[in-house]
Amino acid sequence: MKDSFLNLTIVGMVILIFSGCTQYVKPAETFDQDQGEAAIGPVEHESPYYYYSEAQFQRKKGNLDKAIDYLNKAIQEDPESSYLQLELALVHLRQKDPQSAIKIVETVIAKEPENVPALVISGRLNQTLKLIDPAEKAYEKVISLDPKQKDVYLLLGGLYMQENKLDEALRVYQQLVRNFPGSYAGHFFIGKIYAAKGNLKKAEKEFRQTIELNSDLEEPRFELLDLYKKRGKDKEIIRLYQEILEKDPRNIRAAMELGYYYQQKGRLSHSEKIFQDLGVRSDSEKEVVRTVAQRYLEPKKYGAAVVILEGMLKGSPDSSDLHYVAGVALDGKKEWDKAIEHFKKVTPDSNFYQEAAVRIAFLYQEQKKTEHAIDYLNSVIKIVPDNSDLLLYLGSLYEENKEFSKAENVLKQGLEMEPDNTRFYFRLGVVYDKWGRKADSINAMKTVIRLDPKDATALNYLGYTYADLGEKLDEAERLIKAALEEKPDDGYITDSLGWVYFKKGLFEEAVKYLEKAVSLVPDDPIILEHMGDAYLEISHKEKALEFYKRSLLNKNEDKENIEKKIQELTGK
Repeated sequence: MKDSFLNLTIVGMVILIFSGCTQYVKPAETFDQDQGEAAIGPVEHESPYYYYSEAQFQRKKGNLDKAIDYLNKAIQEDPESSYLQLELALVHLRQKDPQSAIKIVETVIAKEPENVPALVISGRLNQTLKLIDPAEKAYEKVISLDPKQKDVYLLLGGLYMQENKLDEALRVYQQLVRNFPGSYAGHFFIGKIYAAKGNLKKAEKEFRQTIELNSDLEEPRFELLDLYKKRGKDKEIIRLYQEILEKDPRNIRAAMELGYYYQQKGRLSHSEKIFQDLGVRSDSEKEVVRTVAQRYLEPKKYGAAVVILEGMLKGSPDSSDLHYVAGVALDGKKEWDKAIEHFKKVTPDSNFYQEAAVRIAFLYQEQKKTEHAIDYLNSVIKIVPDNSDLLLYLGSLYEENKEFSKAENVLKQGLEMEPDNTRFYFRLGVVYDKWGRKADSINAMKTVIRLDPKDATALNYLGYTYADLGEKLDEAERLIKAALEEKPDDGYITDSLGWVYFKKGLFEEAVKYLEKAVSLVPDDPIILEHMGDAYLEISHKEKALEFYKRSLLNKNEDKENIEKKIQELTGK
C-alpha cells in the first residue's frame, strides 16, 4: 500500500522499535543486582556495564565496529544477558548486517521463547529480509504474550494487508481497537479493509470514527471521498472537499480533485476558477506541478492530467513547467502532435528545456520523421552547444538515417568536449561497423574497453565482431565471457558466446548456449537464425526449419537469406 498515512505510521513505528530495547526492558533488569549496585560507585573495567557504556558511546559516535567489540566483551562477562545480545543485534542491523542480527536474536529466542523484545526484533528483521511468514508468526506471538504492544498490531496488520489477507488484517486491527479504543490508525485501516471488501457503509463509519479521534487527518477524508464517489453522493463530495479546503486553503490535492470533479459534472465556471488559481500558484509553488505529476502522470491518468493542465495554463500561459508536463500527458495519450506543440513552448531557461528537446526528437522519430528530428535537434544544439547528450542523440539519428559521415562528425564533436566519454566511442564504433569500416569499428570498441574494462556492451560487441568475421576466436570467447560476468543473464551476450562456439565448430556447445539465449530473448530474429544454423549442423533438420520459420516471422528486413535457407530445407 502506498498511502501517505500508512507510510508515516510505519516510519514512526520503525523509529520506535529500533531506537533500542530499553522501552521493553528496564535498566534494573539488564544485569545482575550486584552489578547494577556496583555501577553507582566506581566501575571496574572488567564489568559488563563498563563495556556496555563504552559500546553506547562508540555507537553514538558512529563507530559501529568498536561498539560491536565492546558489546562482545560485555557478553563475555555476562553471557546470560539477553539484553546485551539484543543490543548487539541492533548494532549489527545499523551496520546493515541483518543476517548476523537475526542469528543473535534467534539464539535469544531459543533460550527465552517468550522474550517479547527479542520477538519484536525478530519480526522486524524477518520483515526486512522479506521473510514474511516468520515475521507474521513472531508478531502474532508478541501480541498473544503482551496485548499492550500497540505498534506491533500495526506492523502485523500492514503485513497481512500487503499480502491481501484482509480477514487476518481485520482481526488484528479489531483486536487493536478493542485494546486501544483511541487508536485512530486502527479504525482507519479497518475502514480501508471494509472498503476493499465492498462494505461501504461500514467503511464510512470507520473513517468517520478516525476523523472524530483525530480531526487533523486528511487521508480518512480522501478515503471518504472515494466512497462517496462510488455511491454518487454529489453534495457530500463537494461538502467534504470544501471542508478540507476550509481547514487548509492551500491544499493542492483537494483543489485539483475538486476542480476535476466540477469539470466532470459540467460546472465549468467553478472548475476554471480553481484551475486558473492553481496555474498562478504553480509559478511560485513547485509543489503544484509535482502534485500533478505524482497523482496523475505516475498512475497514467493522462486524460485527467490534460484537463487539469490545460485549465492551469489559462492561469499561467507561459509556464514552461506546465507545458512540459502537459506534453508528457499528451504523449501518454499518444496525441503526439499536440505533445510536440507543448514541448516546443518550453523555453531555454527552463530546467526541462533539454529534456523537452529530446522528447520532441523522439516523437518525430516514432512517427518515422527522422529528418524533422534531426533538424530540430540541430536548432536546439545552436542554443545549447555544450550538451553532450543532445550530440549523442543527434549522432544516433544520423546513424539511423544512414548518414554515416555526419554521424561521425557529430560524435567526434562530442569527443572534443569529453575525450574519455565511452558512450561516444561506442556509438562511433557502431557507425563504423554499419559503414563497413570494420577496422575503425574494432579500434573504437577497444578504446571503450581500455577506458572501461567492465563495459559489457563493448566487450560483447567486439567479441561478436571477431566471431562474425571468423577471426581471433579465442580472443572473442575471452571478451564475451568477460561480458557475461558483468551481465550473466543477458540473452544477446549468451547468443554471442554460442556463435563463437559455432564458429569454432563446437556445435553441441553452441546449441547449449543458443538454447539459453532463445529462452532469454524468444523473438530476436538473429538469435533464432543462429539456433537454426546450429541445429542444422548437428543434423536436427526439423528443429532447424522450425527456428528459421520463427526467425522469418520476426524479421522486418533482409529476409532473402533466411528464405533461401528455408527453401533449401523444404525444397520449395
